[in-house]
Amino acid sequence: MVFSASMYNAEINYGNRFYFMYKQLFGAVFGFAALIGLTFLNYRRLVKLRFIILGVGFLLLILVFIPGVGVENYGARRWINLPFFTLQASEIAKFAFIIFAAAYMSKHYKKMGSFIGILPVLLTGLAMCVLIILEPNMSITICVGLLMFAMLFIGGAKIKHMLILLIPFAALIPILIIIEPYRLSRLMAFVDPWQSPLAEGYQLIQSYYSLGSGGLFGLGLFNSRQKYLFLPFSESDFILSIIGEELGLFGCFILFCGYMLLIVRAVRIAQNSADRFGCFLASGIAAIIAIQTLVNVAVVTGSIPPTGLPLPFISAGSSSLIVFLGSIGILQSISRNSHRSVNALSVRRSRKAAVKPLSA
Repeated sequence: MVFSASMYNAEINYGNRFYFMYKQLFGAVFGFAALIGLTFLNYRRLVKLRFIILGVGFLLLILVFIPGVGVENYGARRWINLPFFTLQASEIAKFAFIIFAAAYMSKHYKKMGSFIGILPVLLTGLAMCVLIILEPNMSITICVGLLMFAMLFIGGAKIKHMLILLIPFAALIPILIIIEPYRLSRLMAFVDPWQSPLAEGYQLIQSYYSLGSGGLFGLGLFNSRQKYLFLPFSESDFILSIIGEELGLFGCFILFCGYMLLIVRAVRIAQNSADRFGCFLASGIAAIIAIQTLVNVAVVTGSIPPTGLPLPFISAGSSSLIVFLGSIGILQSISRNSHRSVNALSVRRSRKAAVKPLSA
């Protein structure tokens, strides 16, 4: 789908129709390497590395603001320039936050019912949101904010504490929109995109055309018309529109079933985990996959104001693909070690039963 959505754009702008596909294959190779490596790494080791991983996440978020290191594109500084590809710092930071929050909540689970007990998770999440919004990147900021609330809920925070926190968080969103003119323009375009069909409302209208022309079964693979420079970011943030156009509602339904299966499996792994850290870690991974997928679908279908956010595992972007595939490796590690713990416990119980003396 990345090749289909990007081949014309890549040929026109880069002289190579395989440009985005090669970058995606590069990300897939490193992503599957991360998946395999993390599968055979005992996930419990991440507890000892939590502060290092979190520090790396914050360091990357800071490096994007350093000239010559951070890359500015479309008026935002979200990427770090590396020899072979650009790294989106916020993609790493999201999962660093999940690891830190899971480790903290598993160790201090008895304190999660108090407001003081949730402060480390809350302050870490807010600090990360501040750095991301300064890039600026409102979509990832919202994702991290929702992820923070999801982790607090999973960790056992009281509903009244979450409601108290949710009120200023919800009030902050319109303020962030108003202080930036382009965000306010996007909001107006969301309300009625046909008021500015060649400006702010253009992308959403083209997404509607793309999804609408696909019908039930689509125009067929590689037959999209909107990818011919009509729909901006057709290979990344709006790739779902091209999927809908080429594979139709049926193709989108199959894709959503895949996401549902993945999320349900992650939740099942969390339920069967041998310890709290594994449970919270798997739940956090399930939460970020669900949140980012729902936000992307909502943007593409015009359910919320347009904002840039990749569709997990599908959108073009090496950073996103690598970290999400790596997260699947962590889920595999939790599952493998949980089964080992259960088997070891069964063997231990069997041995105790075997040596237990018979009653008179």
